[in-house]
Amino acid sequence: MGTLGRAAYTVGFWIRETGQAMDRLGSRLQGNNFFKQQLSRHRTLMNVYDKAPVVAKDAFVAPSASVIGDIQVGAGSSIWYGCVLRGDVNSISIGSGTNIQDHSLVHVAKSNLPGKVHPTVIGDNVTVGHSAILHGCTVEDEAFVGMKATLLDGVVVEKHAMVAAGALVRQDTRIPSGEVWGGNPAKFLRKLTDKEIAFIAESAANYKSLAQVHATQNAEPLDQTDFLKVLQKKANEAKTLIQ
Repeated sequence: MGTLGRAAYTVGFWIRETGQAMDRLGSRLQGNNFFKQQLSRHRTLMNVYDKAPVVAKDAFVAPSASVIGDIQVGAGSSIWYGCVLRGDVNSISIGSGTNIQDHSLVHVAKSNLPGKVHPTVIGDNVTVGHSAILHGCTVEDEAFVGMKATLLDGVVVEKHAMVAAGALVRQDTRIPSGEVWGGNPAKFLRKLTDKEIAFIAESAANYKSLAQVHATQNAEPLDQTDFLKVLQKKANEAKTLIQ
C-alpha cells in the first residue's frame, strides 16, 4: 500500500473512532433517560491494509468467526463459530470442502528461530477439529486434525494422515500418508485402516452439508416477535434504572 492508501486508511479509521466517541458522549449527556445499546465492533471479514480475505460464494463463515488479512477460502468450505484465522504477516490458503471447526486458531510465520517463512496451506476436504491450533504448517488433501491438536511451524500432514486429538506436533515434522500420530510430542502410533481413511472424506462431506444448514439459518432475519421481546426487555431495564 502506497503513501496515499495509508493516509486514506488512517483518515477512515479516525472518522469511525470519532463517531464512536460522539455516541458515547451523547449517551452520557442523556443520563439515565436513554436506551443503552452495546454494539459489537466485531467484523467477520477484515482486511489488514491492502490484504483482504477472499471467500468463495458458497463457503460458510460463522458470524462469530474472524477471518483477517491475506486469506483464501475455497468453495464449500466452512469456518465455524469462534474461529480466528489471521493472515497478517503471511498468507493462509484453504481449499474446497474443508471444515475448520469451532474455536480453532490458524496463523502464519513471518520468521522464526531458524529464520524460515511459513504460510499456512490447508488442502481440500480436510477436517480440523474443535480448538485446534495450526501455525505456519501444511495440511494436505483429505487429512484429519483432531480436537485441540497443535501443529507448529513447518509441519506437513500428508494426504490421508491423521493427527490425534490433543497432539503436539513439533516443528518441521512430516506425518506420512496413512499414519496416525499422537501424544506430546507427537509420535507414530499406528497405520490407519481403510475404514478410517474413508471416514476422513465422509467427515468433510458431512460438515459441508451441515454448513449449508447453518448458512441458511444465519441468513434469516430476526423474527419480529423475538425482536419485540428484546425491545421490551431493554425498556424494562431502562425503567429500573430510572427508578
